[in-house]
Formats: sequence, C-alpha cells, structure tokens
Amino acid sequence: MSMTDHDIAADLTAAGLQFIERLTIEFADLLPPLESPASCHPTEHNHGRFDSSPDKTAQVDDPDGTAKINAGWWQMADEFGLLDESREFALAVDVSDMGSVESEYVWVRVRLAETWDIAGSGSAVLRGWFGTHFTDRYLPEFTMHSLDQKMLLQTAIWGDGSVSTIVIRPDRAAQSGR
Repeated sequence: MSMTDHDIAADLTAAGLQFIERLTIEFADLLPPLESPASCHPTEHNHGRFDSSPDKTAQVDDPDGTAKINAGWWQMADEFGLLDESREFALAVDVSDMGSVESEYVWVRVRLAETWDIAGSGSAVLRGWFGTHFTDRYLPEFTMHSLDQKMLLQTAIWGDGSVSTIVIRPDRAAQSGR
C-alpha cells in the first residue's frame, strides 16, 4: 500500500518537519531535460549550481556527520531562500509501496519547526538508499523546492562516500562556481 498523508506526517515529525498538505501544482523545470542537480557542473553550462562549503560536507563514517549535514542543509536553505515567511517549502516524497521497483514521487508542503534534526531523524522519507552501499548508518538524501519555485535543493550521497547539499538557483547563476 502506498504511503498515506498520515504516514508521511508521522514519519517527518522526528525531523522537525510538519506535514501541511500534498501539493498538486507542477513545479517549474529549473534544469534542462535529463539533468539533475547532482549532474550539473558548478561552472560549465552554468545553471546556477551552488555547493555547500567543504566544512559542511561529511563522509559516511564521520562521527560528526549528522551535525555537518544539518549545518550544510541549513546554510544552503537559508542562503538561497528555501523557506518562505512561514518556514514552509516543498519536499519530494516517494509514496510507492515498500519494495516497489518503480518510484512514485509526490510533492508535499512542510513547515520547519523551531527545533529540527533532518540528518539525525531516522526518517524513512528522508533516507537515502545509496548510502547503504557504504554503511548501515542512517544517511539522508532528499530533494526540496522553494514554494516560489526559484530554487531546488538536494542533499545527496556521492559515489566517494560523502554527503553534501547542493542548490540550483538559475537567477543567481552569475554568482555560482564560488
């Protein structure tokens, strides 16, 4: 059975994310077809990609990894305008059946609580499957969108065993490659 809104809301609570609603709007494509935030080079074919600073990038076995991932996420969310005035944004959630081969993503509106712990929450919705190639530890991997549709944020587990956050913000492309 697919995840219900109640399931999503319960799962996100530990992360400090309050489920508001499932969204039915289409989000603007901030990237060309067949490109993802992770595949965009920061300076070539500039699409406005920004990477979290190296001190906020964690290796999968880093004992300070949770703090670094949270700090990197907050740095990018704050600097590039993920949250609106109500601290709300859109989160991509795979609602497909457990063990399903095909993913079924929907966008949900969530609100960030004053106290949050995205990287250490243990949320199944935020968990990245790619991290299981490196460790049994909980590692987050997710995609978020600002509700004004100006930016896309992705926390990703990379092939070298690191976790970091990147943003696509086309209207600031001239500033990227920093």
